[in-house]
Amino acid sequence: MYGSVFRIKPKAGKEQDVIRMMEEWNRERRPKVRGALGGYLYKLDNGGMMAVAMFESKEAYVANAEDPGQDQWYRQFRDLLEADPEWNDGEVVVRG
Repeated sequence: MYGSVFRIKPKAGKEQDVIRMMEEWNRERRPKVRGALGGYLYKLDNGGMMAVAMFESKEAYVANAEDPGQDQWYRQFRDLLEADPEWNDGEVVVRG
């Protein structure tokens, strides 16, 4: 498995929009993305949010990242954030 752990900071008043977009991705886009396994979105106690996105393989992750539909979704998502996400991509080596 492969994926990303990423930290985001929504713009003031945009947290619910971020949540809505992540829910929509899971409901509408994920079933169409080959190899997408799922993810989590956390509201952090110390502010901001963190998310996890998991894929079957690095190849599936990269294919999604290079998809024009994902780019369109990301551009709308990015407009809700104060800065670019802090991306941390890698191989899942232990799964509970």
